[in-house]
Order: sequence, then C-alpha cells, then structure tokens
Amino acid sequence: MLAKHVEAPADTPRFDRATMDGFAFAAGDDGPLRVVDAVEPKDTPPDIAPGEAVEVTTGAPLPDRADAVVMREHATVTDGRLSGATLTPGTNVYPAGGTAAAGERLFAAGQRLAPRHVALLRDVGVETVTVRERPSVAVVPTGTEIAAGREPDRDSDVLCNLLRRWGCRPSILDPVPDDAAAVRESVAAAAAAHDLVVTTGGTGAGRADHVVDVLGEYDVAFDGVTLRPGGSVVAATVDGTPVCGLPGKPIAAHTAATLLVGPALMGAPLAGTDRLPTVTTELASRVTVPDADLEYAIPVTIDEGAIPFGHGDSALPLYDERFAPGRVSSSTRATLADGLVLTRSAIEAGDPVDVVPYEVLE
Repeated sequence: MLAKHVEAPADTPRFDRATMDGFAFAAGDDGPLRVVDAVEPKDTPPDIAPGEAVEVTTGAPLPDRADAVVMREHATVTDGRLSGATLTPGTNVYPAGGTAAAGERLFAAGQRLAPRHVALLRDVGVETVTVRERPSVAVVPTGTEIAAGREPDRDSDVLCNLLRRWGCRPSILDPVPDDAAAVRESVAAAAAAHDLVVTTGGTGAGRADHVVDVLGEYDVAFDGVTLRPGGSVVAATVDGTPVCGLPGKPIAAHTAATLLVGPALMGAPLAGTDRLPTVTTELASRVTVPDADLEYAIPVTIDEGAIPFGHGDSALPLYDERFAPGRVSSSTRATLADGLVLTRSAIEAGDPVDVVPYEVLE
C-alpha cells in the first residue's frame, strides 16, 4: 500500500506517437507527399515541411507538423512520393500527454498497487515508490475444544491466507480456552505486540462466549452487524490497537472477514459492501430468506448462472428454498463456492444477481 502520492514527472508520451506502421504527415497537406525520412520509436522526430511525410513504425514519435498516420497497407508510394492518403487529424495517432500530464496524480497514498500498474509506472519514468510497512496481525483462536485439541482450528489458516493477500504479516497465536481471564490476557498481550488483532469464536451470546464481554471493556466501534452468516462480529480498540472478533463457524468467519476486514484494510468503510466488485448473472434457483431486515450472503457457484450452493437440488443439500445461514456457515464444503450474492429479500429463478467473486476478495 502506498505511503505517498505518485505523480507523473513529465508529460507521457513527450511526442505524439504512431499507433500503426505507416506514414505520418499533416492531414491538411495536399498530396502527393514527398517521403523525406524514416522514424522508429528510439528516434528523435525530424522537422517536416508542408508537402512532406515520414515513414514510421508503431510507437515512433511524430514530427511537430504531423497529425495523422496512414497505415502501410493503405498507402501508395511511387518514386518516394506518398499518394492516396486523405485522413482526418488524429488518425492512428496517440497524443502527447495522452497517458499522463506532468504533475498529474496517478496513485493516491493508501492505494494498493496491482501487478499491472508497474507498466504505467515504468512508462512515466517512476522507478521507485514509497510504501507502508506491512501491518503485523495476530490471529487468536478461542475455544476450549480447540485449546484442548479435541477439535481442529478451522479458521486461523484461512484468515492468515486472506491477510497475506491483503498485504499483512499474520501469525497464529496459541488457542485460548473459554475463560474470560484467559481471553482478556491473550487479547491484551496480542494488542501490545501487533498492529491488528483478529480473534475467532466467542462472539455469540452463550455462557462460554467471552470475546464480546472482554472487548466491551474497551472502546467498542460496533457489536454485531446485520449480515448472515457472519453477523456476530465485534470490533474495539484495545490500548490503541484495533481488535476484530470474528465468529467461530468457518464460513461465517470467512464471510465477515472478506466483507468487513478486507475492505477496511484496503481503506474502504466497514459498511462499504456496495462498493465491492461484482459479476452480474442470473440466479438458477429461487431462494427465499428468513428475515427481510437482514442482509444475507448466499454462497453460489457460477456455471450457466449463479447456482446457490447447498440448495435442495444440489449434491449436498443444506436447505430447500429458504436460505439457512446457520447450516451453511457450519459447512466447510461451502468453501467450494465461487462467490457470494448479497440480498435482503427473496430472489426468483432467472432474476439478475450481482455475484461478489471470492477471487477478487481474496
């Protein structure tokens, strides 16, 4: 993630450039035109007088007077004279400054650079950029069954993989049993040593769920969101360090992390799910939802439309027509889905839906 803005040091490109192999000239000149030179991308363009043209290759800089390029296959040159070239200004020309103007901001501080952005940086002549140090993130699994080794930790490696994708340096701490004092001590120690802490489990309303109460002793940003699965989320600041408590069910933890933690790390607001990239397709089967005042994250696979994962007619039925977030969030098989459809109401078969693809979020 960038620590400083990136601006173009100069106009790019410096000259108008040919986008095709051919001949460059001033569109207003009457032909036939005398071909006086040949220009390649490495060359400094020559001056041309009225009635003159130059031969150019793709990417070659154009003389000041030249404002059009006729493609080689459309040109006729006889005895060094070009004829049959009637074009409007700008034809087959990439303009000077068309990529960037001197001083123009190309990337803002806080923005993440993608692999493709290197081409633009190279083109404008920026060799190095200043980036933020990758934040250190502690992943703290909770649950006596995990701490005692009776159940596997199904969440922590998933979260670490996500956090690495989001530019963090994650590490998994020792599991913490369902004990308020142990949770309090572990969270405080993790907050003191890391830039961010993510816990799993203990965010429900049961007697063994202590994360919500422990974080409630600090500056709470929010406690619960209107999302299913993944709504049992709590966030607080512990001695200056943000701590996010995620639910323990694997799909619930993954959903909450991808829709809330990921966008927050990318600089988007926590409630910014409407700004996530989507792919529009049609829903294959009718799905109703339990309660219209909540937002439901329905896992789907994409194959000739969006197929609700775990729907009644699938190989692994988790629900019939009415979406069952509790059952879906408990099934690690749901990680085989391709993405999520977010909805607050029933969706009919054939309705257009916006799928938030996992490959974008991850």
